[in-house]
Amino acid sequence: MSTRSLEVWLADDDASIRWVLERALRAGGMTPRSFESADAALAALRGATPDVLITDVRMPGTSGLELLQRIRDGWPLLPVIVITAHADLGSAVSAYESGAFEYLPKPFDVDQAVELVRRAAARTGARTDDAAGGSLPRIPELLGRAPAMQQVFRAIGRLSRSNVTVLITGESGTGKELVARALHEHSPRASRQFIALNTAAIPSELLESELFGHEKGAFTGADAQRRGRFEQADGGTLFLDEIGDMSTPLQTRLLRVLAEGEFYRVGGQQPLRVDVRVIAATHQDLDAQVRSGRFREDLYHRLNVIRIELPPLRARREDVADLTAHYLRVAARELGVEPKTLAPEVVARLEGWHWPGNVRELVNLCRRLTVLAPGAEIHVDDLPAEIGGGDGGPDGADWARQLATWAEGRVPGDGPWLDSALPEFERTLIRVALHKSQGRRQEAARMLGWGRNTLTRKLKELGLDADAE
Repeated sequence: MSTRSLEVWLADDDASIRWVLERALRAGGMTPRSFESADAALAALRGATPDVLITDVRMPGTSGLELLQRIRDGWPLLPVIVITAHADLGSAVSAYESGAFEYLPKPFDVDQAVELVRRAAARTGARTDDAAGGSLPRIPELLGRAPAMQQVFRAIGRLSRSNVTVLITGESGTGKELVARALHEHSPRASRQFIALNTAAIPSELLESELFGHEKGAFTGADAQRRGRFEQADGGTLFLDEIGDMSTPLQTRLLRVLAEGEFYRVGGQQPLRVDVRVIAATHQDLDAQVRSGRFREDLYHRLNVIRIELPPLRARREDVADLTAHYLRVAARELGVEPKTLAPEVVARLEGWHWPGNVRELVNLCRRLTVLAPGAEIHVDDLPAEIGGGDGGPDGADWARQLATWAEGRVPGDGPWLDSALPEFERTLIRVALHKSQGRRQEAARMLGWGRNTLTRKLKELGLDADAE
């Protein structure tokens, strides 16, 4: 007795996408049926129902998200896979909030798409059909087509109806607070307060009062009762940035709040109960901090319920052009001027830069170029010397000045300077040596003053293996 093949419907106005998916689905033993619009798919649904439906987001007439909402209301057990070329946070969150089984950005691997269809068919009826309706809240400026950023968008979308504690990790300047705000704004707590606190920017002797508040007379200068950040965030979200720098005694107090939902103000006698979702972030390796005894293991496990890791900008070079164009528009709006555009050679230069300061560095560059670049189009000569612009190369004096400028821009919460500067220093010299030697490692090692084995080890330690292949 033969098994019925899965019937899969495709709604996409792009004929090439339909053709590719039809072939892949047939090769996978399925029966595809294509529609050029969401309206045509809706009309067909009145007479039959497929096992799985795949839809694009942006199509003429009814959009894919509107189609998804209509299916949620009329065919709640039909699993829907959303595909889109507009791979941004808004599309991801909208898809999940509207009840999508999965979100798949273009270009996608067809084998992955076929496997998703099988999974969706196997889990028919497993999705919830009480996703939030209505208009979406404001979406923070999180952009990215890179696969690593798409993973972040998926995580935010999947957590959109959750109150779970989240730990965000990533280098300084990667946008951890933006992710925290997105998690809040797409959560059941969106209408309540989002309170952000950089724990590394506040002296440890003041941080306890900042977090938990104090009673009048609790210490010298406490002239009035003060509500702490936990009280201010009651019912909402508290974002604790650079949690890895928190002192051990404060870690103990934070653990009690997370475990029991109550705390005492400094100098207080009555316990206070709060309902707060905590989102923590750090650029440090908390696993190593736990092993060394600098961070409580039980607190780490309380915070690390769900982890979202943000990639450094150098690991998502395909996003540099879009991010630069976006932040040039933002800078122009702030300054009340017309936004500048990038000459093609500038885009190539920026994509080749290693961005030690990540997105924060790019944002500052966009502000600088908006103010200082003389024309409407930005050219290579308008770029700072360290990125290869200006009229001179990075001689010793200029290199030292740029290093001094970088150090001046550090803040206490950025962690040990050498821990972030030395790896970037080595990465830069290794890349240049490999480029000059055309990838010959023996010659590159000789330029650097190392043996070949040392270079091989450094390539692995610094994550440059792929670059060297």
